[in-house]
Amino acid sequence: MIRTAAVTVDQTVLRDVPLEELRKEHILWYWVDLNMPTDQETNVLHDFFAFHPLAIEDCLHFIQRPKLDYYEDHNFMVIQSVNQQTLSPEEIDIFWCANYIVTFHHKQSLEIDTVWEKLFDTKKSKNLNPVQILYHLVDKVVDQFFPSVYQIEDSLIQLEAEDADQYKTDDLFEIRKELLKLRRIIFPMRELLYRVLNSDRIQVPKKSKVYFKDIYDHLLMLTELVESNRELTKDMRDSYLSVNSNRMNSIMMTLTVITTIFMPLTFIAGIYGMNFDYMPELHWRYGYFIALGVMACISVAMFMFFWRKGWFKQDH
Repeated sequence: MIRTAAVTVDQTVLRDVPLEELRKEHILWYWVDLNMPTDQETNVLHDFFAFHPLAIEDCLHFIQRPKLDYYEDHNFMVIQSVNQQTLSPEEIDIFWCANYIVTFHHKQSLEIDTVWEKLFDTKKSKNLNPVQILYHLVDKVVDQFFPSVYQIEDSLIQLEAEDADQYKTDDLFEIRKELLKLRRIIFPMRELLYRVLNSDRIQVPKKSKVYFKDIYDHLLMLTELVESNRELTKDMRDSYLSVNSNRMNSIMMTLTVITTIFMPLTFIAGIYGMNFDYMPELHWRYGYFIALGVMACISVAMFMFFWRKGWFKQDH
């Protein structure tokens, strides 16, 4: 679907203007949105706007990393929004210059729809221009990152409140995977905004640069949140592994103590289990009870020795 909006020289906003009329003298600037376009509608990028073939190719080959390219008569930007359900990136391609802005996206975009309706609000559309539309688009996209990051952070805090030996490692690794998805979107977007702010080839008024700087600050905040949460998942993972390791060490120590106690008992039982004829102890009347008594004394003595050494304590 192709939808158009145009602003005339007297600041009147027109909706659904035919493409042929967009270049008339009374049109100050215009916005063309290609929303989930067909192959025939996609040809408008080449036939009507004559955009660079490489830029058109980037639009058709999903998914590109957020980037900014400069051409002779227009600029081309690729940004990524986030799907709130799957946290997967959704690409939005933007062409713009002084007198137009063209957006191209394969999926429905809530951010573009919001800015589109804002354009037709007479109280808010006054003195808008393509650069300001670009700002509002990027700003809406970045704002949608916060709910996803905060939701993951809440889940992580709730998981952290549980004991390390109770929460499921699957949940922890799932959160870490979600943070990685957001990181792959937010970090390139931060680099993109840095280029916009420091590029001499983009004609952005100083007043507008302040707004782009605000978006960049939001992205810096998001990157810090993502990185701090990833560090937290790492600490929780290490804590979980440490608890399990300590528990395993305690079990192994207990088994080692039991095995050590039974070693001399097994030695004594092994000696008197041999079938030699000349073993005087075998013919003692109370030899059996004496052997059991010796074994019991050895066991108790070794148990008390290990107890005093603290081998049965859980923190060793």
